[in-house]
Amino acid sequence: METRGEKWGMSDFQAYFTMKEPDAIEYARTKLDFFAEGAKLTCEEIGDGNLNYVFRIVDENTGKSVIIKQAGPVARISDEFKVSTDRNRIESEILQMQYKLAPGLVPQVYKYDVVMNCCAMEDLSDHEIMRKALMEYKQFPLFADHITTFLVNTLLLTSDVVLHHKEKKELVKRFVNPDLCEITEDLVYTEPFYDCPRNDIFPATRAFAKRHLWEDEALQLETAKLKFEFMSNAQSLLHGDLHTGSIFIKPDSTKMIDPEFAFYGPAGYDVGNVIANLVFAYLYADATLEEGERRDVHMEWLLATIEDIVDTFQEKFAQAWQEHATERTAGYKGFREYYLGAILRDTAAAAGLELCRRTLGIAHVKDIVSIADSTAREKAERACLILGKKFIMERGHYTTGADYVRAIRNEIRY
Repeated sequence: METRGEKWGMSDFQAYFTMKEPDAIEYARTKLDFFAEGAKLTCEEIGDGNLNYVFRIVDENTGKSVIIKQAGPVARISDEFKVSTDRNRIESEILQMQYKLAPGLVPQVYKYDVVMNCCAMEDLSDHEIMRKALMEYKQFPLFADHITTFLVNTLLLTSDVVLHHKEKKELVKRFVNPDLCEITEDLVYTEPFYDCPRNDIFPATRAFAKRHLWEDEALQLETAKLKFEFMSNAQSLLHGDLHTGSIFIKPDSTKMIDPEFAFYGPAGYDVGNVIANLVFAYLYADATLEEGERRDVHMEWLLATIEDIVDTFQEKFAQAWQEHATERTAGYKGFREYYLGAILRDTAAAAGLELCRRTLGIAHVKDIVSIADSTAREKAERACLILGKKFIMERGHYTTGADYVRAIRNEIRY
């Protein structure tokens, strides 16, 4: 069978082209020192994301497998977004850094290919995407512990508090990510807060969005402040897109994937995105589970997980600060509390932004759009916008997990 690469004389992979499944098999056979000679390789494209092509290659003889992820020249969500394929280099290097900072909490990277803009990494097929698992009402008691370790280690240990300032500035330069940052600046901080033609809005929600968000000048001012902080606060090396669709999970393991939006920004952005996506799972359960013990247990677990993440993050952050801080002024009395307080404010704001943009923008979440009953979906979307606005406007008030739980309970009474 002639592959796309062979057709154009590129089967040696010395020039970039967008791979198909046969190309990925040939690439694995000739470019990766991974499979044994004579391996019977099969391939399936498994990517359902917005930006990339993801192939799973399996040796049918042994069951050994690998993932090849290739960056395409345009975003799959819309060809309006032209994105640099350098994002795959950023993702590969970030995963390698995170593998050292938070061992066992990201997949292992085996190879990055600068020509083909692809990387080969550990296959996590024994895990499942967390969003899907939560929509099946599964629970993961270790998740709060795993995610807070990941957040503290990747955020604090890449900051000026710990790194020598010249080393940190070199990392800022190395991970400048303008194309992906522009997507975040537009889709998260700008477009949800006016009647942008590109927004994709559930018709029943439009009037409420107009009244509650677009006509609120005070809210727009706060989102402008937050956008400029996002663009200028090179605090920590972020994952940049840390939601439940970017987490592989099983009962005893959690793996963060897809850090292609990574860059140096405000640390609370990653923490807030995790919280918001657990709120989506909560709203999905509220809309789809029948009254009874199963519903109560699952929804209470989600609230307890949100509370644990906020509180455990602070505990681990304080401990890691004590163990790893090298900056002299970071030891001044009260500075750690000041620094962490700013992260908590950014956390609440980021949670609010995520709730709004996933409701009104072009990148929705299945937790909400798959709610079949239109009345229940409208209720869930209103809750997202109400909570989102509250978290943005009152971001200084959310300092404990109980603060988030109280707000969610007040909005969603069941």
